[in-house]
Amino acid sequence: MTDLAAPPAKPRLPLPPLVDLLTEMHNYRRLDKADDRPWLDDAAKSWVVFLPGHGKGNAETADVAVILPELVRALHPRLTPAVAGEAAERAILALTGMMSLPALVFLRGDRLLGSIARVRDWDDYLQRIGEILESGVESGLDCGLEGGVA
Repeated sequence: MTDLAAPPAKPRLPLPPLVDLLTEMHNYRRLDKADDRPWLDDAAKSWVVFLPGHGKGNAETADVAVILPELVRALHPRLTPAVAGEAAERAILALTGMMSLPALVFLRGDRLLGSIARVRDWDDYLQRIGEILESGVESGLDCGLEGGVA
């Protein structure tokens, strides 16, 4: 006799404690709700939102959590950082399209400026972020970030 029961679901893995340190120690804003979009309130600021990959257990999440404060310091005052909670992460992914996680998403006003997935070389981060921020000054990708989340 064959057991037709579905296999057990994979357990959701917790985020590394380093992710919580971004909000607790560095005072980065935590976006807990799907409609938390502070970048809409000030189109002059460029935001970087860390999508840690809730429940995925990716080893690179801790690495990006360590790198992000260094990037924010190196690019000060050009970036306003935030960390996406699970609902905000899902909402941002729905608006921007699926991407590899962890990721850094760059936004200004109602525009998605770009994103960087996974861990990169320091020089690659600086070059790509510079390009993302400079290209966003002129064009940006309007992805309807001012609208509601489905």
